Amino acid sequence: MNNSFHSGFVAILGRPNVGKSTFLNRVIGQKIAIMSDKAQTTRNKIQGIYTTDEAQIVFIDTPGIHKPHSRLGDFMVESALSTLNEVDAILFMVNATQKRGRGDDFIIERLKNVNKPIYLVINKIDKIHPDKLLEIMDDYRKTLNYTEVFPISALEGNNCPELVASLVQNLPKGPQFYPSDMVTDHPERFIAGELIREKVLELTREEVPHSVAVIVESITRSDEEKVHVQASIIVERKTQKGILIGKGGQMLKNIGIKARKDIELMLGDKVYLELWVKVQPNWKDRQIDLRALGYKQDDY
Repeated sequence: MNNSFHSGFVAILGRPNVGKSTFLNRVIGQKIAIMSDKAQTTRNKIQGIYTTDEAQIVFIDTPGIHKPHSRLGDFMVESALSTLNEVDAILFMVNATQKRGRGDDFIIERLKNVNKPIYLVINKIDKIHPDKLLEIMDDYRKTLNYTEVFPISALEGNNCPELVASLVQNLPKGPQFYPSDMVTDHPERFIAGELIREKVLELTREEVPHSVAVIVESITRSDEEKVHVQASIIVERKTQKGILIGKGGQMLKNIGIKARKDIELMLGDKVYLELWVKVQPNWKDRQIDLRALGYKQDDY
């Protein structure tokens, strides 16, 4: 093993919709976390693995921290906070276009009890005037003793390589945890489900809120040329099912076309995707449904 090899686990923490998944996908170089301009799209801790000859960083993209309104919400917040004592460094990501709010202060209060290197990452700097940046940096510097402050644009890539280089330098010397060609420890079935859910959120906009989940029933190889993926989209109401299917099945077809392209990129194979829509009333508040859909309370 390389004696100067650095490795470790880094949590990405922040309010909903600050760009955590966009950053993770940018650094890893391919899509493993779903992106949506709807808040709270990340529900499980997604591990993205960045590997070079000198280092390996295992990124954990936590669910956005918010005031929970349901058992699913409770799970998401607990999942995010439980990460803090398990990692080697924390990226606290904020949105340059939003003023520091109660959600940021809620996270800062939790971070005061954490004895780990904490990086303040100010994302979306491509959306503000440079003069405003100093003001934002000064405001946050008063709140906590950050290891470093990095203004970035996850979308454009500005300052992302510099942030990663700084992380590598500050991580402990250690082993390579995962093979070099592995970009996530989540099984393909999980990521396929997330990619389908991304397209649902993207195409239905406000019509179908967060009462949607995806179960990938099976991924099988039908022949040398093609992988067969079968998945169910779970909603809470019949009206939502109608919206997802759309007139003449057009909406479901569009979701399938877009999701299939991303799944093909992930698997490196042609994909035949079959989608169904099922109604499970109030699944977000029913413990048994949350477990069936992969949200296990013993995960945190």
